[in-house]
Amino acid sequence: MGISTKEISEVIKERLKNFEASLVSTDVGRIVATSDGIAQIYGLQNAMAGELLEFPHETYGLALNLEEDQVRAVILGDYGHLHEGDEVRTTGRLLEVPVGEALIGRVVNPLGQPLDGKGPIKATKTMPIERIAPGVITRKRVDSPVQTGIKAIDAMIPIGRGQRELIIGDRFTGKTTVLLDTIINQKGKDLTCVYVAIGQNAASIARATATLEENGAMDYTIIVAATASDAASLNFIAPYAGCAMGEYFMEQGKEALCCYDDLTKQAWAYRELSLNLRRPPGREAYPGDVFYLHSRLLERAAKMNEAHGGGSLTALPVIETQANDVSAFIPTNVISITDGQIYLQSDLFNAGQRPALNVGISVSRVGGDAQTKAMRQVAGQLRLDLAQYRELAAFAQFASDLDTQTRSQLERGARLTELLKQDKYQPVALAEQVAVIYAGTQGFLDKVPVARVREWEAGYVRFLKSERPDLLAAIEKQKALDDSLFERLKAAISTFNHQFGVEGYKDMPDSGAAATPPPAPPKSQPPAARAETRPQAPPKAPKAQAPKKAESEDDRPSQLDQIRAAISDEPKPKKPREPKAN
Repeated sequence: MGISTKEISEVIKERLKNFEASLVSTDVGRIVATSDGIAQIYGLQNAMAGELLEFPHETYGLALNLEEDQVRAVILGDYGHLHEGDEVRTTGRLLEVPVGEALIGRVVNPLGQPLDGKGPIKATKTMPIERIAPGVITRKRVDSPVQTGIKAIDAMIPIGRGQRELIIGDRFTGKTTVLLDTIINQKGKDLTCVYVAIGQNAASIARATATLEENGAMDYTIIVAATASDAASLNFIAPYAGCAMGEYFMEQGKEALCCYDDLTKQAWAYRELSLNLRRPPGREAYPGDVFYLHSRLLERAAKMNEAHGGGSLTALPVIETQANDVSAFIPTNVISITDGQIYLQSDLFNAGQRPALNVGISVSRVGGDAQTKAMRQVAGQLRLDLAQYRELAAFAQFASDLDTQTRSQLERGARLTELLKQDKYQPVALAEQVAVIYAGTQGFLDKVPVARVREWEAGYVRFLKSERPDLLAAIEKQKALDDSLFERLKAAISTFNHQFGVEGYKDMPDSGAAATPPPAPPKSQPPAARAETRPQAPPKAPKAQAPKKAESEDDRPSQLDQIRAAISDEPKPKKPREPKAN
């Protein structure tokens, strides 16, 4: 059977009709030399700054130096298989990473490739890692809090959604713990978290991942890991990749939190790349644009207005200092970019203050706008009181005579300091924080021995959860304290102090609970049941023994008394002096 030319021509015409050809313009160059993760490429005449370059064997690089006769590019990943003369192509696009819901619960590298062995990531969208920050007109004032679950931070240095709050301190002062506590405290809330680990060893990242998994925090967390053994280029782009993943949720009108742990190591990586790129070094050998390195990252954190979705991206960068030197180059750079700093001091950490928060240097420029009304009502003077206590404590070391007001201020400051101590990975709910801080600031702990303040706090929280749960629920719901809630808090503290054995307190009923269902059960009880309730009075006898324990604790000299006794030759020179003053 022969084939007619007419049929052939019809087939050709049909195929030509449906033929679509796309014009692809690429520059092709050759590698001149590779060393220290940097490739010198000749022939890429039309390459763009920051453009993604394609190397052999599915390797990619980033064009950073556009010179007169060559292009210097940073190779993303291993470069041992690249040789002189290998072909390099431009891609015409910027470096992108996958974003979306599919990344939640996964551990990825800065290129978005999985590291947790749970299979490929089925992300349908990518976003460039470098983007222009939102403009001023599209932003909204920060007005809602990010509850960290850490009493000292939520009470004195609040963090708002859309804020950039720096966490700064020496090594081993608890910076990463603050980040992990904040992420763990978002369980059950509407905040998606991105934790970016930069330049850490793989064991530390694995421990952080295990901690988040144990506390159920990986259900809303993405971990971007660039280990210390990775190339400097991956440590350089890691924060930008994490920021792009968080920006996706902000653009969807959701709330996101990015934790950069830490940007000091990113600055080190960028310095290494810049020196290898033959860029001129400046102060401390950093390149001149190291300020721009961090500013273009942190400026992308924002609270968007309703016309642009109303989402937010909060940034918590970490900077490591050396010997508490906050005036070094990188710390001062980032301090000037962010909206406040949480300063963790090694001396306080070694003294047992956890978190080791220095109240004098720490600040939040958003302030009370990022705090719930209930917390503002009870913690308004807390920071000032603690700052004054630190100064008075320093003077008290050299003073042999203290007036009554100064002594009471020192005693209360010691109790407040003890009250703000907190174990790691155990965030505290807002209502519990309000109830505890109210007791400390209003003087309800003044008769509790300092050594038993932590014990008092744990017992008080258990008491509220078991016997006054409606009080906690009311504070959590209203997020503000009215006169009735103040009275109920006072009654709860008085009742617990009576049970704890603190002198001068009595058992007081909950006025708010009396108006609700609880009074019905006692009325419905028969007389026999009432008779059974009366024998419960004797258990108060062992409770009455508690003051003896408290007295025994009081009999022990406090540290302040020991200091006074050691410094002053005459223990009580006050009484003769007071009449003379009069």
